[in-house]
Amino acid sequence: MKRRFKQDPMSADSHSINSTRRKTLLSALGFAAVSVAPTMTHARAGDARNRIVMVVQLNGPGIAVDESIAAHLNARGYPVQLVDQTHRPELARDAGLIIISSTVSSKDVLPGWRSLPVPLVTWENDLLDDLAMSGKRHDVDFGETEKERYLWLVNAPHPVSAGLPAGIVNAYGKQASMSWGKPGLGASIIATVYGQPDKAAIFAYEAGATMDYETLAPARRVMFFMSNDSFPNLSQSGKRLFDAAIDWAIGR
Repeated sequence: MKRRFKQDPMSADSHSINSTRRKTLLSALGFAAVSVAPTMTHARAGDARNRIVMVVQLNGPGIAVDESIAAHLNARGYPVQLVDQTHRPELARDAGLIIISSTVSSKDVLPGWRSLPVPLVTWENDLLDDLAMSGKRHDVDFGETEKERYLWLVNAPHPVSAGLPAGIVNAYGKQASMSWGKPGLGASIIATVYGQPDKAAIFAYEAGATMDYETLAPARRVMFFMSNDSFPNLSQSGKRLFDAAIDWAIGR
């Protein structure tokens, strides 16, 4: 049942005024919605671009170190999804960055990562040839040293150098093994193993750069010098280099 009200002698004018106010308010709200929507869309897109898929051996002995790396990246604003070494590459096509840890067994990693048009960082030297980031000869085109602590930073202007000056960099807290490779002609060599200039410890490819032979990088690619359990052993400078490698690869 509808309730009836007495007619107010001012109701016509009031209705007109209120109608005008409502139109003004709705217009203002509409403007606000238009202004806010792109910001929210941009934020969602930004989150997607920052998402990292990290390929590890989920049931392997090095999972604790991989989890500490994921926690470090999460703290820096990168959501990380840990996936097993048997993960299908095409499922990570919408990620902002792929990381392949050296804890994987290289023979179990599927070949599709090589051509995936997503930036990629790895410290698994045994995969450099499969990823076309180096030649194919073990201990000639890629390998691992036994006991090292220092890098020779040769490309200080490059963003992956993390603002460190050229020259000797103490990368580890104590001596440990370092992965290295000999990249193709299109690479930017950031650092070499100290005293071994033919062994590039950090190198990067821009998208479209020539890697091994005539292979072109489908997106940014970075080789970092760590081994399975090196991350907790990184010095302050070593962690700066690690963060810079991730930031540059993902385009942050």
